[in-house]
Amino acid sequence: MALILDGESTTVSTSAPAAGGDVIKDATTETFMADVIEASRQVPVVVDFWAPWCGPCKTLGPMLEKLVRQLGGAVHMVKINVDENQALAQQLRIQSIPTVYAFRNGQPIDAFQGALPESQIKQFLSHLTGGAANPIDAALAQAKEVLDSGDAEGALALYQQVLQADQGNPSAIAGYLRALIAADRRADAEQILAQLPADILADKEVAAVKTKLELSAQGAGPVEALRGRVDTAPDDHQARFDLANALFADDQAEAAVDQLLELFRRDRDWNDDAARQRLFKVFEALGPTHSVTQSGRRRLSALVFS
Repeated sequence: MALILDGESTTVSTSAPAAGGDVIKDATTETFMADVIEASRQVPVVVDFWAPWCGPCKTLGPMLEKLVRQLGGAVHMVKINVDENQALAQQLRIQSIPTVYAFRNGQPIDAFQGALPESQIKQFLSHLTGGAANPIDAALAQAKEVLDSGDAEGALALYQQVLQADQGNPSAIAGYLRALIAADRRADAEQILAQLPADILADKEVAAVKTKLELSAQGAGPVEALRGRVDTAPDDHQARFDLANALFADDQAEAAVDQLLELFRRDRDWNDDAARQRLFKVFEALGPTHSVTQSGRRRLSALVFS
């Protein structure tokens, strides 16, 4: 199930992915010469040999289709059901499925068997395009750079372009939601999250944005007022916890982590280990590669084992 996000109203609807057209097609023994051999003289063609009963095929096939679509026509894909085309499978010595062949200029030039991870499939396709970058990945990198620079509206426009080309891309959806939050449009982000299907919500990047919104909603008041309470009464653990929530809601993640670590240092058992549990939530919201997450985890480990 894919997503279409309307940049004007930020409504979400679900529909089937955009049709692959001539870029992705089913072929048979009779059409193999035209669909693969002759077609590969114009553009590289990957051939996915699969069967309805093959479990790994159900993982590989959709992922391969998605990545081929992202290449915008630089590579074509042909799907062949081996149960219905046994003579062709025998002729090409297909011994197990899924098996994927790559053809160029009428000849097989590469192949692999089994359901590879997405990163390895990208490498396989990159070899066929002369190492050209996946345009979706390039666009996502550009959108992230724009968002990191503080241009939320510019990032929204770039993420919208990616979603028009790849409607169900979790990274683009997560980026779009982060840009909405940065543009102070949290209500729009919450509305979209409420409509996302379970498979998209299960993605780590999207789940991190959801956690960020949940934590931000728990901000307990103005930062300066809470800071004053903590300065006056350093052992007021609730005030320090509330300050951490307010700081995180104010996009001061590092300062929020500092307060939670200090609370954990002072009383790690307070409120059923609330400080450490909230730290884990913050790390989840920021993502594992964020510098604040990595530093915070090291500092928390040092406290735990001190």
